[in-house]
Amino acid sequence: MRAGFPRVPGFGYGLVPVTRSKARRRRPARPRDALAFVGSRGPLPQIARGAVQGTVLVGVAVGAFGVVDAHASVDLDVDGKIREVDGYGRTVADVLAFHGIHPGPDDLVQPALDERAPRDGEVVVRTSRDVTLEIDGEVVTLATTAHTVGELLAALGPRTEGAVTSASRSEPLGRAPLRVSTVKKVHVSVDGSVILLRTTGSTVRDVLAEAGITLGEQDHTSAPLGAAAVDDMVLVVGRGATAPDIVTEVVPFETERVESDDLPEGYESVQTPGVPGERVTTYQVRTLDGAEVERTVVDRSVTVEPVTEVVLVGTLDVSQVQVDPGSAKAVARAMAAERGWGDSEFVCLERLWTKESNWRWNAENTSSGAYGIPQALPGSKMASAGSDWRTNPATQISWGLDYIAGRYGTPCAAWNHSMSVGWY
Repeated sequence: MRAGFPRVPGFGYGLVPVTRSKARRRRPARPRDALAFVGSRGPLPQIARGAVQGTVLVGVAVGAFGVVDAHASVDLDVDGKIREVDGYGRTVADVLAFHGIHPGPDDLVQPALDERAPRDGEVVVRTSRDVTLEIDGEVVTLATTAHTVGELLAALGPRTEGAVTSASRSEPLGRAPLRVSTVKKVHVSVDGSVILLRTTGSTVRDVLAEAGITLGEQDHTSAPLGAAAVDDMVLVVGRGATAPDIVTEVVPFETERVESDDLPEGYESVQTPGVPGERVTTYQVRTLDGAEVERTVVDRSVTVEPVTEVVLVGTLDVSQVQVDPGSAKAVARAMAAERGWGDSEFVCLERLWTKESNWRWNAENTSSGAYGIPQALPGSKMASAGSDWRTNPATQISWGLDYIAGRYGTPCAAWNHSMSVGWY
């Protein structure tokens, strides 16, 4: 397992997605420990479902507890399939057993099996399964309760922020292996210089192409061009003698760090990627018995100017961010926290939607048709979050957070994109 991913012998990773069952009911609060480690030993048990004779189990429930108030009406969410059921029993386990559902040890249940059964509430069951990933060329199999690519990446931790994947973050996990290429730091030693590159390239060939480093026919690299690029890799490029007196050399780019109060403190974002330049140098070479004994520069010209890398360094103190209770911002802050996005991410969200709509639920761009707080284009897209999308800020915010998670991963990534190109 690469550095940057948690490793526990015999365990895998899981994320518990909580689905809103009905607009008329609030879902139970998401557990703080949304990232759950589940066993990965052998085939995972499946949740058995079968028909149960209601009259017999009612008699068992009442006889076991000696009371008649063990009846519960709950919304049962099993792997995203929701139905309203009658349950009998005092605990969540009793209610599930009444309907022939017996979670395995690796499955996730909320509320917990031994907690008191909710009355007119919701019970969520997520079954664990094995998924296969290829992370920077390494194939691993993990046990997880995540159901989408985005949920699985979130469970893998901060190492996957900004990663390039073979499937959209909003897509459900399928049977085909998921390829993930993370943001890596690769040290390239070429033409007497060592260049630090930040790249999502998955192979040595991708890294060199992204950096604009051209290889001649007789040049060679310390790792094969098809080898996987990994974090903190040191790649040496050796120049072959294609011409004894004319040499193409790399001109390293410079890095400029700029403080920005548009980003939370501790957050960095590459505003302009650095690109090495190129120069051609002509030497007068003196040899003795075929060995070079003297080399003098005759001419040197830059053929491609390097592009300076600009890195924005956040300076905004997130503790100074205040929101009015009951406002749309307060609702968004709470809903973002449910997804595991803290104050630093909320700062980016606040800046993003202030720019887009100034947090007005009825904001409308008459020229493009974008509408609402997140400026959905067209606004009717938000109907997937609720029929009251035209007037309900909470519905608009819910849709907007889903959009950001599926397309950019986090609010700060979306805000960075908006600062770079003017939209998100």
